[in-house]
Amino acid sequence: MSIEAEALLQEAKESIEAAQNYRSELQQRLHGLSQARKQVRGSSSQAREALKRHFSELQAAVTRLLAERLSVLLSEVDVIEQDSVRPLDDCQKLIEHGVSTADELLREGEVAIRCGVGEKEDKLGSFTKKALQIQLDSLPEVPVLVDVPCVSAQLDDSLLYAVRERVSRHGSVSSHPPVQIEELQERPGSVLVRWCKVDDEFAVQDYRLQYRRSVSGQYEDAYIGPEQEFLVLHLDPHTDHLFRVCARGEGRTEWSPWSVPQTGYTTLAPHEWCPGSEGYILSSRRNIAMRSDSSPSKAGVLYSNAPTYFCGQTLTFKISATGQVDKRDSIGLCVGCEGEAESLQRDQAVCISTNGAVFVNGKEMTNQLPSVTLGSAVTFDMEVVNLLPVSNNNNLSDGGNFKLRVTIGSGNREVVFDWLLDQGVDCLFFGCSLAHPGWKVLVF
Repeated sequence: MSIEAEALLQEAKESIEAAQNYRSELQQRLHGLSQARKQVRGSSSQAREALKRHFSELQAAVTRLLAERLSVLLSEVDVIEQDSVRPLDDCQKLIEHGVSTADELLREGEVAIRCGVGEKEDKLGSFTKKALQIQLDSLPEVPVLVDVPCVSAQLDDSLLYAVRERVSRHGSVSSHPPVQIEELQERPGSVLVRWCKVDDEFAVQDYRLQYRRSVSGQYEDAYIGPEQEFLVLHLDPHTDHLFRVCARGEGRTEWSPWSVPQTGYTTLAPHEWCPGSEGYILSSRRNIAMRSDSSPSKAGVLYSNAPTYFCGQTLTFKISATGQVDKRDSIGLCVGCEGEAESLQRDQAVCISTNGAVFVNGKEMTNQLPSVTLGSAVTFDMEVVNLLPVSNNNNLSDGGNFKLRVTIGSGNREVVFDWLLDQGVDCLFFGCSLAHPGWKVLVF
């Protein structure tokens, strides 16, 4: 094959490869458009159903409230009517009795007048005596109309106006939520969720973060507060979880629409304390260690179950209970496990004592942090410091000096220093040594 033909063949192969890549990119964009269209139509359908359901429930509730109020007002009318008519009925009975008595007296008077001469005197005398006993000049008092209740209903359109005003402003439809998830970072047995506000006009009072397994389950609250990041703990590795966030405006009680759910997961095993260590009791998830009184004289160092800390991560110790302070107390990181050690204040370890002293390879630094107390959170961050090659093949594990930049934070202070090791390490153990019972330490 000639040089020209080979060049054309090579050019054709490159064009085919470029066309394949171009088609693949276009197909990915078509998939992205399909996902976007699915999100628009799916969210619109959900919004319609939510609006219909809410207003249907609201309409039923308002109808029920109006019916209950009408029943109360009608009952008030019934009570007023009964209380007002009762004395009128009593007066009517009295008058009707008087009319009946007068009718009877009239009949006796007519009989007395028409009777014979022999009986007339006795009849007239008896009639006159009876008439005097009845007291024909005494009449019952009938109330004038102005003194009788005239029941009326006071109704105006103010309620309708107020309802109209509230209904006209009730509910809203937005094309974008005011907050969105910005970043999901995997951590050991957890995911760090960061979010941001995308609506500059929305004044946020609190955020609300929820999560659930992506395959099933209901969303549950993970955090409510003013911060814009939260570490969601106790997640199973290699399991997808959905995260969403919303916000509540200043002076408002209702929450904003949810952000677009984001899928996150962690491939890192959770930090766990090593079970079976004398003098320590662990929680069911092994992330909480409590110093017990079963071995008050000597308990040694409680290490992690495995070297699960990697440079670039943040390791946090949260103190949820405290005991008596001892100068041997320490929490920190180490290269390996020394079973006979009484404290982390030793070689190949960095730690902080409960009195705030910082130890590097067993030596106390001049810089000191605040004392560890109830609720304290102590954080360790490490990164590899770029050095010149320490061996001919540039392999750190072959020996030489290996330097880690360590940052320890406690309270509102932190110390930064370089930790020099004899050999390179990929991962570290964490541990604690607490001389007296009562301490409880959560690690994450």
